[in-house]
Amino acid sequence: MGRGATRAPLRVGRAVSYVVLTVGALLMVAPFLWQFLTSVKSLRESTVAPPVIWPSTWHWENYARIFDVLPVETMAVNSVLALILRVTGQVLVASLAAYCFARLRFPFQRALLTLFLATLMVPPQLFIIPQYEVIRDLGWLNTIQALAVPGIFSSFGMFILYQFMRALPVELDEAARLDGANPWQIYRRVILPLCLPALAAVVIMTSLFSWNDLLWPLVINTDPSRMTLPVGLATLQGAQGTDYPVLMAGSLLAILPMVVIFVLLQKQFIRGIAMSGSK
Repeated sequence: MGRGATRAPLRVGRAVSYVVLTVGALLMVAPFLWQFLTSVKSLRESTVAPPVIWPSTWHWENYARIFDVLPVETMAVNSVLALILRVTGQVLVASLAAYCFARLRFPFQRALLTLFLATLMVPPQLFIIPQYEVIRDLGWLNTIQALAVPGIFSSFGMFILYQFMRALPVELDEAARLDGANPWQIYRRVILPLCLPALAAVVIMTSLFSWNDLLWPLVINTDPSRMTLPVGLATLQGAQGTDYPVLMAGSLLAILPMVVIFVLLQKQFIRGIAMSGSK
């Protein structure tokens, strides 16, 4: 009797949790569902008031029209190249910086770490003008490296890896040193392979930031052949009117690569974030 009375509140609590989680999931999925329904509507149905929820006719041709109004292939290639360069560079730079701060000892280490992490509190928009001047002086305007290089140096990625590396036992370094390994070998052969979950988190977050970045690519690359996909989609919003079904179709296509990356790395991403905050 007592055991059954104990289980009843647990079942009620579990049911309430399921209901709350289901409602939350529906609220998060609703914008994407509305985006999809808008992408297969006619232009009149997408702008009429009160809004039409279900299209009378499904206009799948909107997904083909996006390729007629924008050089989607070229912009997607630009976005992918910038993403690869930015992710590769940030993983290398952030992991090296995190290793130095987490596993090595040198003068003014704490002060330098504090200054490094203090940049997280500075709005990135403040860096646009000095970064633009540097890119201009290097002659990199309207290039792929102009899109990626400023995003390589990230305190956020370094902080995630720093927290993860701090949680690793120091005995690993001591055992490697006894075997004759130098700091570079310890970083490459011992520490880095153990940081795969945190690296996956950095890859996903950096990919998301790079793929969705709008302001910096809009400023630095004015040549249509060097624009990224988000910038190209932004140009579809005109002062005289916007073809919302085509815009929504293009936005959904632009989302797909990020969904694929997250699905492939979601387990490592969740584990990396959880373990990075464990200390």
